[in-house]
Amino acid sequence: MDKLEILRTEIDSLDEKLVNLLNERAKVVVQIGKIKKTEENAPPIYAPSRERAVFNKIMACNKGPLPDRCLQAIYRELMSGSFFLERPLRIAFLGPEGSFSHNAAMLKFGQSVDYEPQTLIKGVFDEIARQRCDFGVVPVENNIAGGIIETLDALIHTSVAICSEMRMAIHHNLMANCPLEDIKRIYSKPEVFNQCRVWLNSTVPNADIIQSASTATAAQRVASEENAAAIGPRLAAKIYGLKVICENIEDNANNVTRFYIIGQESARPTGDDKTAIVFSTADKAGALADVLLAFRDQGVNLTNIESRPSPKGEKEYYFFADTQGHHTDPNVNAAIKTARNHCLQLSILGSFPKAQEVL
Repeated sequence: MDKLEILRTEIDSLDEKLVNLLNERAKVVVQIGKIKKTEENAPPIYAPSRERAVFNKIMACNKGPLPDRCLQAIYRELMSGSFFLERPLRIAFLGPEGSFSHNAAMLKFGQSVDYEPQTLIKGVFDEIARQRCDFGVVPVENNIAGGIIETLDALIHTSVAICSEMRMAIHHNLMANCPLEDIKRIYSKPEVFNQCRVWLNSTVPNADIIQSASTATAAQRVASEENAAAIGPRLAAKIYGLKVICENIEDNANNVTRFYIIGQESARPTGDDKTAIVFSTADKAGALADVLLAFRDQGVNLTNIESRPSPKGEKEYYFFADTQGHHTDPNVNAAIKTARNHCLQLSILGSFPKAQEVL
């Protein structure tokens, strides 16, 4: 026990030094904030390129035994506190509170910002376009369900820019305030039920499956209803006072959703970037092939392509594509210029650092 107390005393001493160093760091952040207020073209409070540089540096400095993910989580909260010291950010997301989008936003921006739930994905775009919020978090693609139609449609005609992306593991949890054997009704979104079908059929085959507008509204309802459960993220259980009865009940353990972070401008180049574009082509043979060849000829890889019919109802399709590289890179810039010659319309939605890990 004497040895244990000696080690604990050493930890207490190190903790005191860490707190002092963190506050010294915060004082520098305050100075940076003051400088930004006096500069005309000062970088934004949240700069994805700076975020990437900080993470790369701490991972390069890390000699263990702490894993990189632990340090990244610590520094995300440090950055969140830094935002607060410069100016509290307002982050819009698809609500209500406790949704997967809320979960993603908190993983990205931490605890020290203001969150503004929206009832529609288009509402997130509107909040950014009208500068009522600084950034928005919107789902764009799930590796099981595919593209998020509402986000793609909002991207067709928007003045906002994609400035970052993140990938989040989707884990579905059964939440209730009663034992598993007493559950008679289960609430959640239709997509969630589809992703948990095997587990539901084998574990609660007699429970009524009731669709809700979102996982968060399902949890909110179950909080005041007997013999009921909801399926959704742990965050919803925490917010609405539910217990996680069974965790990670999704049929596919590799369920990942990609989110865009939208703001007023693209991120600066980092050397490991992506550029998102949307374009439409004439209704003629080979039009799409001509666009794709423009990127191939410049050695630019397209990592994703998705199509949506025009909202006008005409014989016109919009194509969404992610390219490797920043739009200021010479080869990407040249490819986009050539591709425009074969398009009725081509817009750069934004350039941003490529997501390196699944959160």
